[in-house]
Amino acid sequence: MFSKEVYIRRRAELVRRLSAQMPEGKAGVVMFVGNAEAPQNYRGNDYKFRQESTFLYYWGIDEPGFAALLDLDSGAEVIYGDDVEIDDIIWMGPQPSVESKAAAVGVGKSAPAAEFDRAVAAARSLGRVVHFLPASRYYNVLRTASLTGCSPDSVRKVASVADGQVHASLELVNSVISMRLIKEECEIEEIDKACEIGWLMHTEARRNCKPGVCEQDIVGRMEGVTISKGWGVSFTTILSQHGETLHNHRHDGIITPGKLLLIDAGAESNTHYASDFTRTVPCGGKFTPKQRDIYDIVVACNDLAYELAKPGVTYRDVHLAVAARMLEGLKSLGLVRGEVRDMVAEGVAGMFMPHGLGHNMGIDVHDMEDLGEDLVGYDPDQKRSSQLGLGSLRMARRLRPGHVITDEPGIYFVPALIAKWKSEGHGKDFINYQKLEAEYLDFGGIRLEDDLLITADGCRRLGPHRLPIYADEVESVMSGE
Repeated sequence: MFSKEVYIRRRAELVRRLSAQMPEGKAGVVMFVGNAEAPQNYRGNDYKFRQESTFLYYWGIDEPGFAALLDLDSGAEVIYGDDVEIDDIIWMGPQPSVESKAAAVGVGKSAPAAEFDRAVAAARSLGRVVHFLPASRYYNVLRTASLTGCSPDSVRKVASVADGQVHASLELVNSVISMRLIKEECEIEEIDKACEIGWLMHTEARRNCKPGVCEQDIVGRMEGVTISKGWGVSFTTILSQHGETLHNHRHDGIITPGKLLLIDAGAESNTHYASDFTRTVPCGGKFTPKQRDIYDIVVACNDLAYELAKPGVTYRDVHLAVAARMLEGLKSLGLVRGEVRDMVAEGVAGMFMPHGLGHNMGIDVHDMEDLGEDLVGYDPDQKRSSQLGLGSLRMARRLRPGHVITDEPGIYFVPALIAKWKSEGHGKDFINYQKLEAEYLDFGGIRLEDDLLITADGCRRLGPHRLPIYADEVESVMSGE
């Protein structure tokens, strides 16, 4: 939790932004529904609690069962939650009051949880607009649907409030996105902490990448680091010798010399800010010549993105520049042919990198994508491409100081995708399918990812240290471990 002044300032800014978009006296109220406990398999055996991110951003209370209302016309703020009773105290011990928790985040009024339902109903009965954010967790979907009278499906969608109806508000969503996209200094400090934990977990993984070791053992050691130093992982760990499967969560392989181990993993700080790093290491400690050729191209792409990322540049253009650099490298190996600019225009890079260059990161590892991926990642004058790869770009916006983004190029050889494109004749004038099929179907994939903060004149890599990335550096470190 930050100081209460941080949350007071954020809520005041949200009121200012929304009130400016609404007719005087017609702005209505914003309701925030925090997360509840979620059972794993029976009531009383719950998943580890994680607060809803926007509730955490504006209200700061990292506990289940809370909700809040923000009156855009009067500026009134109320936090709703229940004080513990004797049965709770027996199991949990004495707890601070809801009133004191509200005061800690600068809110002067609190009320029991049941009053929240009545307050929302009262606002609706007066014909006031009730703004809310799209919900993602099932509890929040059903709770919001019950409170507003909307269907569960419509609770997940975003719409304008110009018709005065009760529904997820585009105005609210855009205001929240515009605030959360630009990170405050206190947030950057927390992301740096998460990146330090991420550095430690990846270091642990690299040290334990030894022939004969089970992948699951490495994952357990990594995730142990995150729990000992922070809240835990920021997303389900990806660790696999089949890097051609982008999100491979199977960990039953045995480390085998000659293969590559792709490790995509991140940590959350205790305040829930995220890190997200990827490294690909040789399982026997040394890259083969073929692996090094591809690996060096991905390193060059990672470095190019870092060089180009600066205020005023769109990350879409950075993605396209990286695609060109990748194709130049693949052309030098005889895997593609023709003019690079023509290959970029035709989307040939999507064969080898079927994902975007990066995404926003903050309290969520894919920051705010629950609010709408295009709304978060695209400026109003941008449209998502239909090409494979570029069409999966989650962050295309014009960069501004305070943006936190990932830089994660990769090259993958996906047998099913190669077969599909070949059968359809896609890229036939550019792609050397004969060489791909003869030499690369069993290659796997390589991804390298850093976390970047856009600064006034460029960017910096987040965290106190950069994980080893250059091939000679990786081999040298692994030989010492």
